Amino acid sequence: MEHSVDNVFADSLIVPQCVYRPGSFTGLMTIYESNFMKLAHLVGDLDFIATPWISAVEGDCDLHLECTRRDPYTSTLRLTYWFEEGEGERVADPDLTVRVYHDARLAEARSVRVSHRHMVLRALANGHSLELDRRWHSNIMLNKWLDYLLETGHSFG
Repeated sequence: MEHSVDNVFADSLIVPQCVYRPGSFTGLMTIYESNFMKLAHLVGDLDFIATPWISAVEGDCDLHLECTRRDPYTSTLRLTYWFEEGEGERVADPDLTVRVYHDARLAEARSVRVSHRHMVLRALANGHSLELDRRWHSNIMLNKWLDYLLETGHSFG
């Protein structure tokens, strides 16, 4: 199914090839597809990411995007907020590493900060330990954060 950048953030446009259950591998791949679509709406053309970028909107923290690695078919991005703590110390939270698979049109949260400073993020992280559960947690978190970022008006495009 071909998606245009104009309608990339609507989950209703994702048509799974089969019925899946939450927590399954098939469902996880659907989340990856949704992540790609939302990230493409946030960033614009994912094939040509110029970084570092900062998106600033009223009423929210500045959103930072950095491309840390670029390969022929994939890119690795870092998406974070930076908080000032104490005497000039900066803390990234959430601090997500996202692998974008350009040819497959998928985006996977590869790593999420292990210890969160925010109570709600800490509770979510502690509830998942198995690998499939961990990947579900990371990618659902990315998916919901992308929803929030798009709703608040963040954009790098």
